[in-house]
Amino acid sequence: MLSKRVSLSLAALVLTAAATAAFLVARDPGYDIRPGAEAGDSQCRRITGSAPGELAGQPRHGTGSPGVVVWGDRDIVLRCGIPGPGPTTDPCFAVDGVDWVIDSARSDRTQKVIISYGRAPATEVTFAHPMDTLDAALIDLSALIAPIEQTQRCVASD
Repeated sequence: MLSKRVSLSLAALVLTAAATAAFLVARDPGYDIRPGAEAGDSQCRRITGSAPGELAGQPRHGTGSPGVVVWGDRDIVLRCGIPGPGPTTDPCFAVDGVDWVIDSARSDRTQKVIISYGRAPATEVTFAHPMDTLDAALIDLSALIAPIEQTQRCVASD
């Protein structure tokens, strides 16, 4: 009779562990974020491997997807390895020598989508809502992107 109780206790423990693991995977903020086509590129591995543990006051979360980093509850999502933007009339700005384009079609008052310009592979960053610390976040993100060779500019250098 004792072994039957032990077996039931063990089975309950296994089920609890499986349910906990399923819950954690299901609530992972990056669980369903599609990686870029070139997410396996060595530059993307460097970017995701060097991404800070905290950005704009938000903690970094693992995603299990190559080339993808998430901070907060999807407050900031970085996807490396996407196609770079071509010539565009979308607003462009530079931060610490890295040109960024605002994807006007996908940006609105609740989110801002920016894409690195003139560097391959390109990196897309989505900010889920306006943030007071956006400037500091862009400085940190630009430092990650700067080592990729720049082949085009969307902002004239001074």
